[in-house]
Amino acid sequence: MTVDLLLGLQWGDEGKGKIVDVLTSNYDIIARFQGGPNAGHTLEFDGIKHVLRTIPSGIFHKNSVNIIGNGVVIDPVVFQKEIEGLEKFNLDIKNKLIISRKAHLILPTHRLLDAASEASKGKAKIGSTLKGIGPTYMDKTGRNGLRVGDIELEDFKERYRALADKHEAMIAFYDVAIQYNLAELEKEFFEAIEELKKLDFIDSEEYMYQAQKAGKSILCEGAQGSLLDVDFGTYPFVTSSNTTAAGACTGLGIAPNKIKEVYGIFKAYVTRVGSGPFPTELFDEVGATMARVGNEFGSVTGRQRRCGWLDLVALKYAVQVNGVTQLMMMKGDVLSGLETLKVCTEYNYKGQIISHFPYNIEPENVTPIYKEFKGWQADLTGLTTYDQLPIELKEYIEFIEAEVGVPIKIVSVGPDRKQTITK
Repeated sequence: MTVDLLLGLQWGDEGKGKIVDVLTSNYDIIARFQGGPNAGHTLEFDGIKHVLRTIPSGIFHKNSVNIIGNGVVIDPVVFQKEIEGLEKFNLDIKNKLIISRKAHLILPTHRLLDAASEASKGKAKIGSTLKGIGPTYMDKTGRNGLRVGDIELEDFKERYRALADKHEAMIAFYDVAIQYNLAELEKEFFEAIEELKKLDFIDSEEYMYQAQKAGKSILCEGAQGSLLDVDFGTYPFVTSSNTTAAGACTGLGIAPNKIKEVYGIFKAYVTRVGSGPFPTELFDEVGATMARVGNEFGSVTGRQRRCGWLDLVALKYAVQVNGVTQLMMMKGDVLSGLETLKVCTEYNYKGQIISHFPYNIEPENVTPIYKEFKGWQADLTGLTTYDQLPIELKEYIEFIEAEVGVPIKIVSVGPDRKQTITK
């Protein structure tokens, strides 16, 4: 029996979907433990690019069962479109995909609330994707939410109506101009609910327990990244769930002492979408080159990602909080051709040199301190072994390993599943 965990160590978009896809053949079960459809996991193989929003990244492997855990929030409309997009691949979704009854539902009015709340903040907005994620988690913690298991109850529509009416009153309170046709949105929602009912709903914590007893191997898959964790991220510019390792326990019902390997995914540089502090952000041609070469646009939202040098202070923090046992470095190929690379090793925090991640990393408090490296000119995308990597990249990797204290086991040199080097 193995329960391993895979998560992102930066502000999301690290390439988790690709690595889950690469690792899936080693596992019987792939289980998503938190987040909603605001983040996409991108997989690329056989010349086709796939973007998954809610469905775990193991769906393309015929031998794996995919679980959407209780920590996930599901938008039935988005979910239905995601399934429809997979139909052409002849996947056995009915038998390969199961959903926790305790997962919460995103209602149409959650999305409207999200838009109204963000509009009311003006320049202070946090950069929400407006998918209704935050309001859904607010209802969850406020004990008002509707869950997948409620769909099976006779009074589900009455429960829906009561919550939607409450939401409409809240939308009116914000007093902002947003246009919507709720009747039309609700028609689409309830049609999607009927499609959702065609899948199997489970008591996922019991399912996971029995799977462990039976010796099944399980890979827990997170969304977003550690620096977006609602407790440990750059609050308030965070997501609404626990994206760190602890979230796998609460989002699936797995005991902490059952988790073995914790795979941490990071880019060879750093990106961030939306608002929030970003100490190593680049505003020059190098940052623009990273964005262009790395195709740094959100797989769901299409928003351009902000780019910057690798931040080891933040990376060490994420490794520490998650108990990472193995690192996987993505997008080293994007840095090919740069004459000089920089890595942030410490912060000047209010005049004091520190190497830990502080409470506040706003630019008026933090200035990054860099170490420079010689770049590499080689095209990495066709390389297949670690020995083939340029010496400059190996030195870059070995420096990171020494600083963080965790080995880098995988180096990704391109978006395709085949462009993956195991060290």
